[in-house]
Amino acid sequence: MRGWLVGLMLSTSAFAGDVAALPEGRFAPLFGLDVGQSAFPVGAFRLEVRPVSRADFAAFLASNPAWKKGKVAGALADAQYLARFEMEARTAPVTQVSYFAARAYCTWKGGRLPTTLEWEYAAAADETRRDASREADFAQRILEWYGQPNRPDDLAQPGSPSNVYGVEALHGLVWEWTDDFNALFVSGDNRQDGDKNDKFMCGSGSTGSARREDYAAFMRYAMRSSLTPRSCLPRLGFRCAYAALPDDGGVR
Repeated sequence: MRGWLVGLMLSTSAFAGDVAALPEGRFAPLFGLDVGQSAFPVGAFRLEVRPVSRADFAAFLASNPAWKKGKVAGALADAQYLARFEMEARTAPVTQVSYFAARAYCTWKGGRLPTTLEWEYAAAADETRRDASREADFAQRILEWYGQPNRPDDLAQPGSPSNVYGVEALHGLVWEWTDDFNALFVSGDNRQDGDKNDKFMCGSGSTGSARREDYAAFMRYAMRSSLTPRSCLPRLGFRCAYAALPDDGGVR
């Protein structure tokens, strides 16, 4: 816990405006690669250091009252939208926010939701390695974070420490929306149709994997596949992404 708090303080001072720059690179996600393809290119982008807080979202609501609880259109959020908003600490991540609301917030901020590839690219890094996703020690830490019981005060915790890019709390705090969260869509007909995503079914995506290290990523993809754009879950938040700056990774 002490290490997490130290990382939080260091990153807050190092990344003005709480936005970190991520360089271009290549990354192999758990799903989506074609036969013979080893990785996808990832362009440089910027990502908010921590998930959007309740205080941040309150400022958005003040400027955009149509998104307030009780006023948002039913087609844009389910009945749980912001249900616990007044109960959480102002610094805690905002949760129970639909995809539509998260996207509207990021647009208001001049950004967008990160793609799943960008999010996984950022989340694969640990404190010293740009891609630790296939390392047993890092995978075990992620599984331990995911395995913690959910308590009412969890949203006040720091989450995973600042990684090599300066991005925090990608694990162990909340699940997060991505712009293309439903790009891999799972249905009951996948197996009969011979769909290439059939390894999602019946847990085979994890038990059939060659590596135990893939299980945490499988959990994230399975969670995303269960969502609709209206979903507002108690442990589901988001953060925004932005285009890279021309000075090669500057932060503002």
